[in-house]
Amino acid sequence: MSDLVPFTDNFSDLSNADGYQFEFRCERCGNGYRSAFRSDPRAAGQRLARGIGNLFGGQVSQFTSMADRLLDRGTNSPAKDQALRAATAEIAPKFHQCRACSDWVCDDVCWNDGVGQCVRCSPIAVEELAQLQAEARRRQVQERLETVDLVGGVDLKSQARPRCGACGAQSHGGKFCGECGSPLVVVATCTGCGSENPSGARFCSSCGTGLAS
Repeated sequence: MSDLVPFTDNFSDLSNADGYQFEFRCERCGNGYRSAFRSDPRAAGQRLARGIGNLFGGQVSQFTSMADRLLDRGTNSPAKDQALRAATAEIAPKFHQCRACSDWVCDDVCWNDGVGQCVRCSPIAVEELAQLQAEARRRQVQERLETVDLVGGVDLKSQARPRCGACGAQSHGGKFCGECGSPLVVVATCTGCGSENPSGARFCSSCGTGLAS
């Protein structure tokens, strides 16, 4: 009876016409390893047989087609079983399976060796504390910032104009464009009655009061 071939659900088959290779990934962070490429000595013979088949055709060509199917890296074969068994043994020390969630995780980043579980199920205490401290600082800064007046000198009533309507230059605040001197204020407020007037108007349309330019 042949030996069973162990496998996991976190690997991809990268085998090609020249040999076998497998890629194993951590199911938490996505990091991983590729097994060493194992070339298949039969690949050279396969290429030679294919060349002869193309040259002579007929039954020889049918024979080479049969050989291609037997050596197809995408199908199961004793050689592929052996390569997968070797790759699993090669990569296995780099991963652990968490008994809490059953995920395969990498030893370097995602395994809590002191508890024997992945860091998703059992976070490392000092790393968890550092994250909670960062979240608390962010929350406290936001709460403190809400009590600080950051717009005391900003005109919040007039329509803001990010760009000058005359030349298109970027505006950095103020009443006039820093590039061409054109007014940036969309409306002018009358000091007499408080009415808003179009920018550039010389007198208030409601009360006739002169508007400052």
